[in-house]
Amino acid sequence: MCGIAGWVSFDRDLRAAADMATLDAMTETMACRGPDDRGTWTAEHAGLGHRRLAIIDLPGGRQPMTVGTPEGDVALVYSGEAYNFTELRTELTARGHRFLTDSDTEVVLHGYLEWGESLAERLNGMYAFALWDGRHDKLVMIRDRMGVKPFYYWPTADGVLFGSEPKAILANPLARPRVTLDGLRELFTLVKTPGHAVWDGMYEVQPGTVVTVDRGGLRRHVYWRLETRPHTDDQDTSVARVRTLLDDIVRRQLVSDVPRCVLLSGGLDSSAVTLLAAQQLARSGEKVRTFAVDFVGRTENFVADELRTTPDTPFVHDVAREAGTIHRDIVLDPDALADPEVRARMIRARDIPMGLGDMDASLYLLFRAIREHSTVALSGESADEVFGGYLQFFDEEARKADTFPWLVRFAEHFGEDAGMLRDDVNQALGLRAYIRDSYDSAVAGIERLTGESDFEYRMRKICHLHLTRFVRILLDRKDRASMAVGLEVRVPFCDHRLVEYVYNTPWALKSFDGREKSLLREATADLLPRSVYERTKSPYPSTQDPKYAVALQEHARDLLARPDHRVFDLIDRDRLQRVAEHDAPGITSASRRGLERTLDLAMWLDMYEPEMDLG
Repeated sequence: MCGIAGWVSFDRDLRAAADMATLDAMTETMACRGPDDRGTWTAEHAGLGHRRLAIIDLPGGRQPMTVGTPEGDVALVYSGEAYNFTELRTELTARGHRFLTDSDTEVVLHGYLEWGESLAERLNGMYAFALWDGRHDKLVMIRDRMGVKPFYYWPTADGVLFGSEPKAILANPLARPRVTLDGLRELFTLVKTPGHAVWDGMYEVQPGTVVTVDRGGLRRHVYWRLETRPHTDDQDTSVARVRTLLDDIVRRQLVSDVPRCVLLSGGLDSSAVTLLAAQQLARSGEKVRTFAVDFVGRTENFVADELRTTPDTPFVHDVAREAGTIHRDIVLDPDALADPEVRARMIRARDIPMGLGDMDASLYLLFRAIREHSTVALSGESADEVFGGYLQFFDEEARKADTFPWLVRFAEHFGEDAGMLRDDVNQALGLRAYIRDSYDSAVAGIERLTGESDFEYRMRKICHLHLTRFVRILLDRKDRASMAVGLEVRVPFCDHRLVEYVYNTPWALKSFDGREKSLLREATADLLPRSVYERTKSPYPSTQDPKYAVALQEHARDLLARPDHRVFDLIDRDRLQRVAEHDAPGITSASRRGLERTLDLAMWLDMYEPEMDLG
């Protein structure tokens, strides 16, 4: 996995002591992502930094990794995993390359020497890496197709800064921690504009993209995008193809030289991964280790609502018994979920205040507990986006709306994302117009098959939006929370072969039994317990304990006692006061989210001290 950072400057010598110290500071911000080792490499105009989480070839995979050539050195810093590195290594060996380690990192480096930037098209995996090509004085940055691994850059007057996370870039004095109205718009809308990084002057390397920087400037090349293709397989063939792909994907993603496990929620997605992994590991006499998150008293006192009709734990235990896993429930109490230190760690991990409250806190605490036993975890993340699992896929209003489908009932379930903002700030942001323009841009390039019905094309657009926008929000959350504790989380459902195949499967096949994720359910039906096979979709759990809201209100009252806090440049004090004084057991989900959003904002302003341009 790991964390990377770097600096390219064509007008200065980065081997100067002060610049090397800055590179060290940038690298050290990634310490949580890579607790096992660190390294830097510097040439006249380039510096690369790396923090390592050792997964493959523990003694041999140190970075930065370099290869000398007669024309100059080529150096690499790499984060992620190439799941097909064994096949690539065999091919490269046949072409005359000689390897000194068993690491996938060295395969990526030699792959670049052989194929240049087109190496990206040959990789199967999750990755974000940067190469300094001393033969041409050129930096090459490459990100995986689905955007599983984060990657940011900041163009400078004479080069570029880059890092796995914004904090690495912000550690360089050339980068100003500044947020404009456009950045706030991204914070208060769930639209995930490709390339947008919230921080003014900073950008994401977009998924499926190569970014090169040389003396001629910065260029971008898209090597993969989600394309529309005809689907000719019938139902049985489609189900069989999905199963074949899943068997191969899980087999590849179980490869590790460190302890691994599976995240188990008792839903279809994680249960399928768990049972596939158990089946494969049983061939070598191994058992799967599984972990699930739960809240004190949740199963006994569960109250069903429109989103969550059943608690997770009974289904988790059904799967654990069926698969014979070594299982552990991580049970969290309200005090842990509301702990300001946990909130601070998630804000520091994400570099922005997302306001997801207990859902962020519980994910971080789950990963922290898992890290005591395992270094790699497989997740069911992204199956809902790939196979069509969310309520909005079946909601007629969401299907017909000319906006992002997940926003149609978001306020109804969670409250207005900007509900606590001051009226003048809301007016300046113009969020509705921002969402409308973002939606129009997002659907503009979606290709329609010849002869595709209006309904199938509408569903294609909904699937495309989830796979290119919504999934990236969740993948970023998962990556930041896991890497904050040095845990690598792999996402089998993001394998681009599976994504491409299922995306082009007509909606009539994706929901052939009238239910969500029909293809996935039938592809793994021989493995699933009947209880899970019949269970309806249940989102990531959230605590129902009123003690959590009480703790949030207490923290809000502490904030209100600081009337000069910068958060009140954005947040309406009177609205916060009313929510903070409301009877806690009767507090709405919208009000709770408003508290979480406000507390996150306040802590973020204290931690990062960003310059705010609201003009």
